[in-house]
Amino acid sequence: MKRTHLSLAIGLTLSLAAMQAVAQTAPAAADEARSDVTTLDAVEVTARRRTESLQDVPVAVSAFSETALKDLQASNIDGLQGAVPNLNIVPGRGSSNSVNVFIRGVGQPDALQTFDPGVGMYVDDVYYSRINGALFSLFDVGQVEVLRGPQGTLYGRNSTGGAIKLTTKDPFDGDRGAVELTAGNFGRAEGRAYASFQLSETMAASIAGAWINSDGYVTDPTTGKDYNGEDTRAIRAKLAFRPSDAFNATLALDYTRQDNALTLGEPTAPLTQTDFSLGTVVLRPYVPGEYNFQTRTSFDPDQGQELTHAGVSLAMNWNLNDRFLFKSITAYRELETESYIDIDASEFELGDVLVAIDQDQFSQEFQLQYDNGGNFKAVMGLFYLDENVPSHQEAYADDFLAFGGVPLTFLRTIDDDLSNTSYAGFVHASWEFAPTWTLSTGLRYSKDKKNYFRTTSTFSNLALLAADPQNEFTIEDSWSAWTPSFSLQKQVSENAMAYVSGNRGYKAGGFNGRANTAPEISSFDPEFVTTWEVGMKLQSEDRRMRGNFALFSSDYTDFQARVSEIQNPGAPIPTFAFPVLNAAELSIRGAEFEGSALLGEATVVSAQVGFQDARYDKFVDPRTATNPALFANIHDHVPFSPKVTARLAVQHTFDLAGGSRLAVGADASYRDETWLSVDNRVNLRQGEYTLYGLFGAWTSAEGQWEVRAGVRNLSDEVYKTEGQEFSSVGNIQTAYYGMPRNYYASLRYNF
Repeated sequence: MKRTHLSLAIGLTLSLAAMQAVAQTAPAAADEARSDVTTLDAVEVTARRRTESLQDVPVAVSAFSETALKDLQASNIDGLQGAVPNLNIVPGRGSSNSVNVFIRGVGQPDALQTFDPGVGMYVDDVYYSRINGALFSLFDVGQVEVLRGPQGTLYGRNSTGGAIKLTTKDPFDGDRGAVELTAGNFGRAEGRAYASFQLSETMAASIAGAWINSDGYVTDPTTGKDYNGEDTRAIRAKLAFRPSDAFNATLALDYTRQDNALTLGEPTAPLTQTDFSLGTVVLRPYVPGEYNFQTRTSFDPDQGQELTHAGVSLAMNWNLNDRFLFKSITAYRELETESYIDIDASEFELGDVLVAIDQDQFSQEFQLQYDNGGNFKAVMGLFYLDENVPSHQEAYADDFLAFGGVPLTFLRTIDDDLSNTSYAGFVHASWEFAPTWTLSTGLRYSKDKKNYFRTTSTFSNLALLAADPQNEFTIEDSWSAWTPSFSLQKQVSENAMAYVSGNRGYKAGGFNGRANTAPEISSFDPEFVTTWEVGMKLQSEDRRMRGNFALFSSDYTDFQARVSEIQNPGAPIPTFAFPVLNAAELSIRGAEFEGSALLGEATVVSAQVGFQDARYDKFVDPRTATNPALFANIHDHVPFSPKVTARLAVQHTFDLAGGSRLAVGADASYRDETWLSVDNRVNLRQGEYTLYGLFGAWTSAEGQWEVRAGVRNLSDEVYKTEGQEFSSVGNIQTAYYGMPRNYYASLRYNF
């Protein structure tokens, strides 16, 4: 990727800014590209737990409508990659059912379930506590909001980087429905359907389903089997009850089943074996060059990645009087996964694992909202979460150890059980204390109590390993935190608002889920992120241009990191130890811009630009003291924190004969250099690159029929998105790649 692409995006951004031509983000922009509109639509969000205009909220937030998501060509939640400043959202490393999310340099760098996410994920205000099962398919979503920066007061624990909120369609929005069929390369075949209908004056229902298949884009050259595909079935049903203006309730049930093949990457370093008589032996050399999307695996073809995810929720709203609204959100969810992960991405057994999770969670939130109809609004609430995460894991490493060229068998099994109970209470209020001036402040108290049981068993024909075959231990700990928030906003004019805000986020502590002996088990403390932000939201007098700007400064303390333990040269066998430490403090400074402009009556131009400078102020890693020459630069870069992200999109709508319409769009998305692991390994680094997309969508005159076709990654860029780093075990450094050029066509019938 050449710097000219970045210059183009920034150049347009500055031009739009000079015109005050900027809008909220790509979200609403897509809905504007119609030849009969003269203004940009208003956008409403619920970032502060109540419905407000996006231009009035002192929060950096992006909102995407259903149409905007289609024009982003996003079928899963990771389709937001590139469309939100300083957001990194990709499938989890080696997993087809988890998501890796970082906002402004804050996320979950270790995918193990004993770590908590750094970005809160919500569906219809229900909190999803694991990154497994959070790679949502967007088959019945009405709106997606991305809140950037700590949301510690209103969203609480594990929203230190921000929050992503999905809102599904309301059955009371009218009798309507759609059926859509999609086909594309890599064996893509999809079917989606949605229908809502009013059963009576007081009751409505909806049902949505999705059938999603693709063969995958990585091939095992020895067997010809395809990997990195998808086989998903999902359904959601909602029943809404509205007996009066004072009360409404919605019962929702959802079920998702996945039966996917493995997700394979590429070994980016020589894979090695520890031979007790010969020393280090190279099993597979690494030949630098562009990845050809061919990877061998040691797993059998029927060993893939399965997921079952189901839940039920009940949301109730009471208007107690003209000032008070009471809300209750009750939910229960179950998640089962059985995933084989070829961590070394080769035909050898160095770091192959089975991870089977059987999680359940119950959550309850109560909110009391107050609005005096004038200058004061408030929300207060209580939150409770009870979660259990038992798991069974197996680690296969028959090729890791040898003696005299003869491999030694190695199997380690792990059975553990994590239980978590979380309580919180919060209050947030906004007071317009003078005309055009509003002060908002809030405070949340959170308490987490966790208990962790773990037993490991080792099976090997090496006596030293088999001598102590089983270890069992239990540990518990608790943490609490106060997380305040503050904002002061000034309505400079009818079309301009400026604000300054301060927010603190809290990510719960946890346990070392890779401990294999009692001395290794330990707890680590919570993380905290404190962010100060200055922003401005503008729109032109004629409502044809809007724009949001934000400058932020974050102090990030007690960063939770897994490090590899240095092997003692005199030890008879490797220790396999991976300590987890509150290792680092960081400073993150940045700027963000989102904007759109309606040009003429049928063209929308939108742009998003993010800049961040993320740096470690300190990183406590025992290896840097023990062997500074070897590990001196191991933590020079913060992972998943590119300095610059930028996107430029253009869309135009043509009126055709007979009243039908044709919309065409193109976009370019730029991402700066990105490091893919906490331990900076040069092969787990992705240089700057740009992705291009094109789409066309024809809509019949009556709006019943839609035909859409598009292509993503038009230039067929080969780029890394994730990394596995276990250099102390066989020198494992595995990179995962984004999808090559892919295209599709879809037919949709609306009724």
